[in-house]
Amino acid sequence: MQFGVFTVGDVTPDPTTGREPTEAERIRAMVTIARKAEEVGLDVFATGEHHNPPFVPSSPTTLLGHIAALTERLVLSTSTTLITTNDPVKIAEDYAMLQHLAGGRVDLMMGRGNTGPVYPWFGQDIRQGIPLAIENYALLRRLWTEDVVDWEGRFRTPLHGFTSTPRPLDGVAPFVWHGSIRSPEIAEQAAFYGDGFFHNHIFWPASHTKQMVEFYRRRFEHHGHGSADQAVVGLGGQVFMRKRSQDAVNEFRPYFDHAPVYGGGPSLEDFSTRTPLTVGSPQEVIDRTLGFRDYVGDYQRQLFLIDHAGLPLTTVLEQMDLLGEEVVPVLRREFAALKPAHVPDAPTHASLLAARDAKELASA
Repeated sequence: MQFGVFTVGDVTPDPTTGREPTEAERIRAMVTIARKAEEVGLDVFATGEHHNPPFVPSSPTTLLGHIAALTERLVLSTSTTLITTNDPVKIAEDYAMLQHLAGGRVDLMMGRGNTGPVYPWFGQDIRQGIPLAIENYALLRRLWTEDVVDWEGRFRTPLHGFTSTPRPLDGVAPFVWHGSIRSPEIAEQAAFYGDGFFHNHIFWPASHTKQMVEFYRRRFEHHGHGSADQAVVGLGGQVFMRKRSQDAVNEFRPYFDHAPVYGGGPSLEDFSTRTPLTVGSPQEVIDRTLGFRDYVGDYQRQLFLIDHAGLPLTTVLEQMDLLGEEVVPVLRREFAALKPAHVPDAPTHASLLAARDAKELASA
């Protein structure tokens, strides 16, 4: 099972000091967090894609390409690539280039985004969000799997004899996760292609996450990719830890109360009860995370959000030390002991390449 962190890249004032980092400071902090993830033994660093304040990661491939040069083992991913407002031709080219630069340590998560105004900024209509996601991804797959593409659709100009360059590394496209909070059409899309399904798992109760993942698993099996429990599932989540639970609650409360995505809503206690947000000791994080398996089954990737809402970089790095030293080693051991042998690990470039070669050998 893979463990990692993801960032939304918000530039938010620290509510305890009033200090707001500059965009340059925030971007450098994300690089530092990625390097720290590799240092403490995590598997994945993922960045969101946003085109509006207070967020800075408008160019994920630029950020991840820089991080690729500074790391050796870390899988570099997105916690959303906007399949609706990005041209699939540009996605195909950008992520294939990143794949080459990173030696295959790349996958990505497709999503529609959660900011309505982004659609007209890029010449699209939010009312067409689902059809855009479906059509654009169908084209992206063809661009990665076919050397020459002839294509015509509803939302972009036709392609005639087009070849996307560079071609995917070793002829194997990056693995794709489809991220969705509430859209069964996206879960269906992931199941249809046999791709991964990633549930953000931050804002909704366990019952909702369970319903979405179960739907994806049923449809994965229906489309002939394997049994339902072999479907590839990822979860998000947010944690904040201190050695003593009450210290964590007291320290995190002002950040929760003023966070761009939380502030003004339910109390920290109510939100922690209703959703997977876990604020407490490392053992509480371990127990809560192990409990996710009770309602989603065996899954392949767990990403934690730990750096938003104005938290100082020093505090974020302390959180990562706790993850790497006290939390993730226990989670690895416990999840591995529970996972049946027929349930796959998270796909990597190496495993996808080996599967491709084995298939070609079997058919020779």
